[in-house]
Amino acid sequence: MTRLTIVAATLLLCPLYLGAQAPVAPAEPGIASLQILPEGRSMRARDTMRLRARALDAKGNEVPGATIRFGRAGGYFEGDVAADGLVRSGSTGTLPVTVSATLPGRRPVVERVEIRMVPGPAHHIKVTTAVPTLAIGQRMRYAATAFDDASDRREDRVLWTSSNPAVMQVTRDGLATGVAAGTAALVATAGTVKQNVAITVARSRIASLDVSPSSADARTGDVIRFTAKPKDASGRAIDGPTPTWSFSPGQGLIGADGAFVGYEQGTYTVTASFGTQTAEATVTLSPRDVRRPLEVVGRSARTRFTTEEVWLHPNGKVAYLGSGSGGDLFYTLDISNPANPIVSDSMVLNTRRVNDLMTNAEGTILVNTREGASDRKNGIVISSLADPLHPVKIAEFTEGMTGGVHSAFVYTQPKFGTHVYATNDGTNELNIIDITAPASPKQVGMFRAPGPNAGGALHDVDVQDGLAYLSNWNEGLIIIDVGNGIKGGSPSKPVMVMQYKYDLNDLYRQVELAGGPGFIRGTHTAWRHKNYVFIADEVFPSSGVQGAKDASAGRAYGRLQVIDVADYDNPKPVAFYEPEFGGVHNIWIAGDTLYMGAYNAGFRTFDISGELRGDLRAQQREMAHLNTADMDGFVKNSAMTWGVVVRDGLAYVNDMYNGLWIVRMKPKRGVTP
Repeated sequence: MTRLTIVAATLLLCPLYLGAQAPVAPAEPGIASLQILPEGRSMRARDTMRLRARALDAKGNEVPGATIRFGRAGGYFEGDVAADGLVRSGSTGTLPVTVSATLPGRRPVVERVEIRMVPGPAHHIKVTTAVPTLAIGQRMRYAATAFDDASDRREDRVLWTSSNPAVMQVTRDGLATGVAAGTAALVATAGTVKQNVAITVARSRIASLDVSPSSADARTGDVIRFTAKPKDASGRAIDGPTPTWSFSPGQGLIGADGAFVGYEQGTYTVTASFGTQTAEATVTLSPRDVRRPLEVVGRSARTRFTTEEVWLHPNGKVAYLGSGSGGDLFYTLDISNPANPIVSDSMVLNTRRVNDLMTNAEGTILVNTREGASDRKNGIVISSLADPLHPVKIAEFTEGMTGGVHSAFVYTQPKFGTHVYATNDGTNELNIIDITAPASPKQVGMFRAPGPNAGGALHDVDVQDGLAYLSNWNEGLIIIDVGNGIKGGSPSKPVMVMQYKYDLNDLYRQVELAGGPGFIRGTHTAWRHKNYVFIADEVFPSSGVQGAKDASAGRAYGRLQVIDVADYDNPKPVAFYEPEFGGVHNIWIAGDTLYMGAYNAGFRTFDISGELRGDLRAQQREMAHLNTADMDGFVKNSAMTWGVVVRDGLAYVNDMYNGLWIVRMKPKRGVTP
């Protein structure tokens, strides 16, 4: 049988072809790939860019009638992508974008591209080592960083020159040497921007050097301040020169100001040098010895929803517990017996999430946030606490807050009354609402951080002494005057005091390497303590571990930073903490102890006594740790500790997956309380 006969026979036997007389129309070409333009996908932060795409068939021809749509696939606080391809950048970072092409009746073809959002041209240079006076023969390493006009850090290599090499020589990398007495300018250059550092090389030659103290005994983590006093050949003190400091052996830190902190027990040698003249001091460190055991006093497991914020009534006998993941209520708990917390009431709300709640100082009202109301009437709810165990709703404020409120802080000033400081998810503004008359709330003020709306996120607010501390995600820490008087501010007229912005992309580079670009990272919360502000970053990878499931599929990251704000014009980071596994979230400070919800790193407490410098975990400042994983929770056997409130020696710890833990930190073993 010929091939033609076989084909003919097959067609006759196949019922699909029986009676088919008309010719069959050729199938429409399908979409094989997408051409996405521009090919160079880099843009300046805080700018816009238009993406374009064409659907192509297998031969590279454009497919007619295809519908193209663009969408954001990460970087949710860094930028925005419209369906028509308009990209708005809010900050530096990497913005993942999905591009889809569809034909009726066909499966869509989807491709992913990444857009790098980079700083603008160099605008100014910040010199981080600005020692003004050196000795003849002394060497000092100078460092500087370039920034754009929005204070985003650039990765330029800053180059150095000297205006007078006969007095001061410097390598292109900033290693300067005093050659002869006189003055010179060290010039730092990045692009077209220059920054001069005036340097004096002392006229008197240093013949001897004393370091004070000559010896010291301390604990790991204690800061010891050394000074060096140079003298000439006749024994007279020489004022002005700053030594170069170093130490060995072991792990620790010493600053240009002579402040030393050691991380490990043992003996260290601290050295001050002015060229060939050196002097030494000895430091002996003993263990910090602050570790303490914990005791779980009581538990209230929650299984219906995740657990959000916890707050205590001023009477210390009632707690309020928010819910999330679709939660439409908050709970009231009787904690008069901490060993047996009892749910006494709940308030059902149209919200899907009660993310934050707080009473006023007198305990007469309670304010809770709404972030996911089905009718878009979000904002805040105000309840009467005539009976603290049974809150009764008396008012709400929803105007202009359809996007939801993430955090709210209730604060009273005798001069101005009681206000709620609420973060507006939709506008990224701080809305200031007067609730002096709780049943008639009204907005009286507003503050918006500098920068564009796209990619911004005002995440949290804390108010102390008339200053509001804003955690403004990509814009870092912002402090505003709302009644303190330092800048003449008030609730109706908030005024900026300072901003501390830092490079999140560089700080969390390992998170992008682990889970890809577009990860979540930003300044999440802040707490003022003495001259420090403790800020915690919320950091999650953009994807979990491939092939894994449940709790093993991902983890939180993040760093707690300690910012010295004694000089508002020059805020500077001085110390930090990162858990070995897990993130950092909300904190509470009582006395010299910091309490922390560290997400999947559990509940942590730290000794923050004295001056703080360097790596707090390496210094053995951690006092206690509790893994809040529990088989009786919303998610079994996995910790996700949110935060903590501390009162009368008890820590009320809320875990998103496992409800409320009531914990006591016991005295050190062998010590009678």
